[in-house]
Amino acid sequence: MNDMSLTDRRTISLHDFFRNPERTDYQISGDGRYISWLEPYERRMNIVVMERATGEKRRVTEVTDRDINAHFWKGDRILFHRDFDGDENFHLFSVAPDGSGASDLTAFENVRAMVLDEREEEQDNIYVAMNRRDPRFFDVWRLNVVTGELTLLAENPGMVEEWGIDHNGQVRVAVQTDGVNQAVLYRENDREEFRPLFTTNFRESFNLLFFDFDNRNFYALSNIGRDRKAVVLYDPVENREVEVVYEHPEVDAWSLVWSRKRHVLLAAVAVTWKTELHFLDDTMAEIYSRLQSRLPEMEITLPSYTSDESLYIVRASSDRQRGSYYLYDVGSDTLEPLGQSAPWLRPEELAEMKPISYTSRDGLTIHGYLTLPPDADPHNLPVVVNPHGGPWWRDMWGYVPEVQFLANRGYAVLQMNFRGSIGYGRRFWEASFKQWGLAMQDDISDGVAWLVEQGIADPKRVAIYGGSYGGYAVLAGLTFTPDLFACGVDFVGVSNLLTFMSTLPPYWESGRAMIYEQVGNPEHEEEMLRAASPVFHAERITAPLFVAQGAQDPRVNINESNQIVEALRSRGVEVEYMVKENEGHGFHNEENKFEFYEAMERFLARHIGDDRQEG
Repeated sequence: MNDMSLTDRRTISLHDFFRNPERTDYQISGDGRYISWLEPYERRMNIVVMERATGEKRRVTEVTDRDINAHFWKGDRILFHRDFDGDENFHLFSVAPDGSGASDLTAFENVRAMVLDEREEEQDNIYVAMNRRDPRFFDVWRLNVVTGELTLLAENPGMVEEWGIDHNGQVRVAVQTDGVNQAVLYRENDREEFRPLFTTNFRESFNLLFFDFDNRNFYALSNIGRDRKAVVLYDPVENREVEVVYEHPEVDAWSLVWSRKRHVLLAAVAVTWKTELHFLDDTMAEIYSRLQSRLPEMEITLPSYTSDESLYIVRASSDRQRGSYYLYDVGSDTLEPLGQSAPWLRPEELAEMKPISYTSRDGLTIHGYLTLPPDADPHNLPVVVNPHGGPWWRDMWGYVPEVQFLANRGYAVLQMNFRGSIGYGRRFWEASFKQWGLAMQDDISDGVAWLVEQGIADPKRVAIYGGSYGGYAVLAGLTFTPDLFACGVDFVGVSNLLTFMSTLPPYWESGRAMIYEQVGNPEHEEEMLRAASPVFHAERITAPLFVAQGAQDPRVNINESNQIVEALRSRGVEVEYMVKENEGHGFHNEENKFEFYEAMERFLARHIGDDRQEG
C-alpha cells in the first residue's frame, strides 16, 4: 500500500475536532461597554458577558438542553435564537448584561420567528417575521425587546416570501410568489396599498438587499437579463434598474455591506474558491489592509462593531484554523487578542483544503476542494467523497471539522460543487432541474473518476458520505452506481422523493410549486420521481450502509431513513442505524456528535481503512 499508515502521523482525538468551541461568536455592545461570547456550560453553549472597564465576567444564560448558536446586542439587551430538540421553530429570547430579566419574546407554540431588521436607528425595537397567524405565511411585526410588546406592521396576504423595510422603519417592498412566478410589490409609504412593479419566473432571481440612504431606491441581487447575479440599484418609481453597482466576471455577486453610521457602501462580496471583497469605500479598504498585514493568509470578517464604528470584533480563520477573535481599535490601530475557538488544535498538524476542478461527462466545469492527509503520498489513497446538502447551496473554503478529522485518519476528502450549486450563475443552477439521481449524480461519479485518473484514489476504497441532499446522493450513489463505492454514510438523507414531497414543513408551502419545477411534480411525474428514489431500487444496494437521523427533523422526516433501513434489512444487507430523539436536521448536541463520528470512524475503518478485511 502506498498510502501513509496512521502510525506515521499523530492521531488527534476525535473529541478535539467535534467538541464545543472554547469560545466563539464574540460580540461588542453598541456603546463599547461590554464584550460577550459563547462558551460551554454543562456541555451547552451559553452567553458570557465581560464589562470592559473592570474585566468582570458573568454567565448570563444557563441553558442545558440545546446550544445557543448565536447572539447579538440590542441597546443594553442581548438577544438570541433557539429552537427545541431541533424542531426549527426558533424563538427569540432576551436577557440583560447582568443576567436578569431573561424572557422568551416570541413564546408561541409551533411558531417560528426570524429577525428581519435589528433597527439600530430605534432604541428598543427590532422587526421580526413570524408565522403566528398562519403557519404557512410570515407577517411583519415590530417587537419591543424591553417590554415584549408586538405590533403588526404588515399582514402577509399569502405567498409573500420577502419583505423590504426602509431606514424609517416602513415596510415598502414585498416579494410574492406562487412558487413559479415572483412578483415584486412596492408602495411609497406604509399608508398605501402595495402595487406590482414587475413579475419574473423563479429562474430569474431578484433578491432585495436594502434601501439606499435617502429611501428612494433600493439595492438588490439580480440576474434578470444576465447569467450571473449582480448588485444593482433599482428605481421603483421609474420601475427600472438604474445602476450596476458590482458584478464579478466569473461568479455570482454574493452580498453587499454598508455602514449604518456613515451611510456609505463598504464592499461587495463574491465567492470564487475563497471569499473575495470588492471595496467600495477607502476607509474600510484601509482597515482590512491593516488587519490582513497582521493576520496573513487568514480569512477576516468583522462580525460586530460599536455604533460609532470605532471598535470592531475581528474573526480570523482558515482551512486549518477554526477561528481566533480580536478587538480592533481603529483610532489607535491596535489589535487585542480575545480568544480562540479551538486552541487545542495545532494548524501545522492539519490538512490544506485545495481548490480543484474537473470536466463533467457533458462538458460542464465542476469546481470543488480536495483535502489530502497531511504529508501523505498522494497516490492510491482511501477516499471519502462528501457531496454537500441543499442541494442549492455550495461548499466553500474554510475550516470543516469533519473534513479535517477524516484527513487526520488517513482519508482523502473530495467535495464538489455539482450542477445546481449556487454561485456559478443561472445556467449552471438550472442544469440541475429534475436531475436528482441523474446528471447531478453523474457529476459526483465523474469526480471519483477524475481522482482515479489522477492516481490519487484507490478505486477499491472509495466511500461516500453526506447529509440532507448529500445523504440522498449517498443512497443514489450506492443504488445507481453500485460498483463505484465500497460503503456509504447517509445522514438525514431523502430516500423516497414521493414521501419527501408530502412532508414538507408548512412554511415551505409558498415554494412548493418551485420545488416541483426543480425536482419533479408527484402528481404528473410520479414515475420519474419513483425512478430517482433509492428506496424503490434497494435491491441494487450491495455495499454496507450507515444511516443517522434526528427524530424531530422537520425537513427530512424520519420516515425517509426508516424506509431505506427496513428495505435493506429485509434483504439481509448490512445497515447500521442511529436515531437521536432530541435532534432534528443534523446533530447539534456535543455528545450526539461524538457518538455519530465515533460510529462513522469505526464504519469507515472496517470498509476502506486500516481495519478492512482484504478480499
